[in-house]
Amino acid sequence: MKHQYTGIKRIFSAFKNSFDGFVYTFKEEEAFCQDLLLSSILFVVVYFLPVLRVEKVLLCSGVFFVLFAELTNSAIEACIDRISPEWHSLSKAAKDIGSLLVLLSFVYLIFVWLMICWKFI
Repeated sequence: MKHQYTGIKRIFSAFKNSFDGFVYTFKEEEAFCQDLLLSSILFVVVYFLPVLRVEKVLLCSGVFFVLFAELTNSAIEACIDRISPEWHSLSKAAKDIGSLLVLLSFVYLIFVWLMICWKFI
């Protein structure tokens, strides 16, 4: 698919597409909304934690990783559902792998938070 715009118009078009993707995901994907709520809470917690700046960056990276994984999973599911609503083993595998991506991102989040915040427990 060829881009309709070039230069600065293409940049604005890309931002609009990203915003449209956010609105769609926010409206249609409950898991993303839950992750967004959790992320908002964790970002506030990170701000107030008495840890080094690099540790704050690592804590935030785990939070962003979960959001990225959830968005990737939602995109995979949308593509599979677009192709066919019928059950197929490869469709199931793609969706299961997307789900695994989200699970692994949460494992990473928990691991990083435990490693950095262990001294507070």
